[in-house]
Amino acid sequence: MGIKYGREYKDIVTDFVKGIELVNGFYELLDMEANDWSALEPEEQEECLRTLADDIFYGLGSAPVMQVGAGSVRHDAANHVLKVHDGEKLVSIVYLV
Repeated sequence: MGIKYGREYKDIVTDFVKGIELVNGFYELLDMEANDWSALEPEEQEECLRTLADDIFYGLGSAPVMQVGAGSVRHDAANHVLKVHDGEKLVSIVYLV
């Protein structure tokens, strides 16, 4: 199916990365533990986060909710946004248009 968006994809991913970073344990989706994540160089972390954001974005095209660490990401198609939650707390909204 896919997610419809009107903004530049690179801008969406940049905002999405910032939101994903706010989720406790997001690196678990990369099969990493906290010490593995912190051992990476900042450039490696950025690359991993961008890849993760891409994977989640495309996964949301098939399922409206994906678990990420201790939280989740939800595609709110009616409002054209992605909602990033850490547990039950909304930590970021990524606008698609």
